[in-house]
This record gives sequence, C-alpha cells and structure tokens, in this order.
Amino acid sequence: MSTEDKYYPIKIDCAANDSTLTFNHTCLRIKDPKRSVKFYVETFGMKLMDKKDFPEMKFSLYFLSFPKENWEKNSKGEADVFGASGILELTHNWGTEDEDDFKINNGNEEPHRGFGHICFSYADVSKACEALEAKKAPFKKRMSDGRQKDIAFVLDPDGYWIEIVQYLREAEEFPTTDVGPKFNHTMVRVKDPVKTIEFYKNVLGMDVLRTSVNEKNKFTLYFLGYPLKEGEGRVSKEGVLEITHNWGTETDANFQYHNGNDKPQGYGHICVSCKDPASLCEEIDTKYGDKVSWAPKFNQGKLKNIAFLKDPDGYSIEIVPQGLVV
Repeated sequence: MSTEDKYYPIKIDCAANDSTLTFNHTCLRIKDPKRSVKFYVETFGMKLMDKKDFPEMKFSLYFLSFPKENWEKNSKGEADVFGASGILELTHNWGTEDEDDFKINNGNEEPHRGFGHICFSYADVSKACEALEAKKAPFKKRMSDGRQKDIAFVLDPDGYWIEIVQYLREAEEFPTTDVGPKFNHTMVRVKDPVKTIEFYKNVLGMDVLRTSVNEKNKFTLYFLGYPLKEGEGRVSKEGVLEITHNWGTETDANFQYHNGNDKPQGYGHICVSCKDPASLCEEIDTKYGDKVSWAPKFNQGKLKNIAFLKDPDGYSIEIVPQGLVV
C-alpha cells in the first residue's frame, strides 16, 4: 500500500487519554559538532544538556535546550532530556567534519525540499534580532526584507533555517510577560494536509492549535501539538509541529517531498515521548496494522526501548520513554 492510500480514521484510546505524551525533540544531522554546538550556545544562549556517544555505530548525539525551570530527573539524577519539550538533538556521524566535500541537505533546496526550518520565539522579535546582529549571526532574511516584517530567519553552520518570531502579540492571550526564548516549532512541508492531520491527531493524539491561510501565495500553515498548559501561548509553547501545504500537491500523483533520511541527508526526525511507549506502540500496531510503517518497531532495533514510525510523507517520528537513560 502506498503512502497516498493510507488513512487513519480511528481515534486510538491510548494516545487520546495519555496526558504524558510530549513532543520532545527535533533531530538535525550536523557536519561539525564543535562548530554547531558553539553556535547554538553562544549565539542563542541554549545549554548543552547531555551528550551521548555510540562508538560501535560511530555517532554522537548532542541535546540542547533553552533554560527551563524544574527539570524532571532520570534514574541517574540528571535532567531528563526525554521528559521535556523544546529539545534540539544534533546528530554527528563521526568523520564528516574532516570531509571537505561533505554537505548537509538543509531541506530548502530543489530537488530535495521537505524539512523547512526550526523556530525560536521571543517576547520582542526586534530586540532578539538586534542581539543576533551584535553576535554577527548570519541572516537569511532580516525583518526589513520581503513582505513579512514581523519575522526573520538566521542560518546555522549547516545552512538550516531558524525562524525568529514574537510571542507577545495582541492575538495571543498568553503569556503576558517575557518568559524567555522558546523553541516553538519545527516545520515540514506536506503533500496532503488532510492525511497528515488525520495521522498526527489519530495515531499520536495531537490536535490543530492554529492555522494560517495565505490565499495570495496559495499555501496554508497548520500548527499541531499537545494541549496548551496553564499560562502557555501558542507561539510561546515549546513542542509544536508546523506543516506547510502548498496548494495542489495533493492532486499530483508523482509529487513527493524529501524526508531528510534518504540521501542527501539532513533533517532526521521529531520525537514523541511518554511514560509507557511500549503500550502506545502496541496500540498503534493493533489498530492500524500495515497502514503504519515502522523502522523499527518498539525495542526491536539496535538501540532498545525506542521505536520509529513514518508519517504519510515518510518523515520519521521517534517514540521513547520519558526518563530514558542511554
């Protein structure tokens, strides 16, 4: 069965009733970890929360986050990077930093478009951009460029786009004060928004938090995620998936976005964590069978206690237990 033929009409009880479900992290492959970690720490003020090395598979994972209060702890007494939202996971395959011709696919260049950007939100976007200018951050788009004067884009060392937006706005009830920078959302382009929204709502229990229609340029943005917490706004919330639909792609039988994991690689996945991922994965498998693609199923890969499934466009979603110690 092709991806285009898959539907997800059943609301599964496990995802619908699991209040621990969390959009945990977004994974991006990088060429040089020294360069990339330094960029996110020094330019944006993120903190390196954890690093995991896998010598047998020759790769390392770096977990970064904006400052948070009241981190949950894992069994080692460390901050649980799998129990929070707004985590950026950088994946380094050893040796790429020494390859002169190695280049990451940033997802925005033809013919390999798919992943679009990550987005950091601030109380005041103008002040944030002024601070980034002072740090000589490389801008893809300044606020003064183009038609949209309320956003900017910065390029990271591998050419990934980072959108800069403001969460204190009249249309948003919360927050009412500066609550610091937030890793608000991750954007991917999708072929058919109906099928994609059905998947994330019914299989993973997300909902549409807001939409934005641009009739002039013929595209629609959908923002999906788990329920807002008290005092949390849609633009200040961490852990949101933005899907971008360019009108007409859904009727083109041959149209396909690049999923980031086929070569040339770049974007890796988003990750959903919960207290009991084994039960969640079993429920999904029971309800949907071969309508959902796994790679691998829970606890069946080289790395234990995790699973990967694919959405209608072939983008990967990791499922992990909160409190996981790797």
